[in-house]
Amino acid sequence: MTFARTCASLGWGGDSSVCEVGRRSRRMKFHIGTSGWVYNHWRGLFYPQALAQAKWLEFYSQHFDTVELNNSFYRLPSERAFEAWHDRTPPGFVYTVKVSRLITHLKKLRNVETALETFLSRARILGEKLGPLLYQLPPNMPRNEALLQAFLELLPCDLRHVVEFRNESWFDQGTFALLRKHGISFCIYDMPGFVTPIAATADFAYIRFHGSAGMYESCYSDSEIEKWANRIEELGRGLTSIYVYFNNDSQAFAVRNAKALARRLNAAIRKG
Repeated sequence: MTFARTCASLGWGGDSSVCEVGRRSRRMKFHIGTSGWVYNHWRGLFYPQALAQAKWLEFYSQHFDTVELNNSFYRLPSERAFEAWHDRTPPGFVYTVKVSRLITHLKKLRNVETALETFLSRARILGEKLGPLLYQLPPNMPRNEALLQAFLELLPCDLRHVVEFRNESWFDQGTFALLRKHGISFCIYDMPGFVTPIAATADFAYIRFHGSAGMYESCYSDSEIEKWANRIEELGRGLTSIYVYFNNDSQAFAVRNAKALARRLNAAIRKG
């Protein structure tokens, strides 16, 4: 069976993308969504054909309780944009925000105090809807624990932070220990031919799916969703929340896979 046919068999369903698991005196939540929501090729696949793009966020938020803002990586959105995103979504909706490439790719974490302050002050406009901030480091940036330590010390403790390492030299116990020391989450991700270590370094976890067979363009099969659901359930023991985003936007696979994972996790919760 092809990936596309597998996804077509999943259906859309009506399952919520937020799942709650009771853990003694607290609840652990799974927030499941996609990386971005404005993709023209989703019209007719996810968004109704006649629905104006200006209404897509409202439609999206009827199906998911979270989204990963990724246009913020390329340029700093305006204050008005952040205000609109806050106001256009229902209570409880969560935005995770990908931090500017100026900080991570151009300056590579050096001399970023002003740029960081500017970016975070803008993101804070989201208020109670602001979730974790994602710092994706470039593939050509090898492990440098002193540099990472200095950068982590700049991050305000009242916000949640996630670091995504694209250079494998960072996948080391020393890196994980440094993240744990500062309460920073390690970004777990899956891409063709590669899966990071499955590790939690904060009281929450963060997972990105870029496609298993083709980068951004392949659909996860039923068996792959099941495998990841088992991993996520195990990872979630003792955590407060897990944020999951699908970035395989081709043919709206991200939407279908996010809904499939939510259904699988919700089914397990209902079984107790």
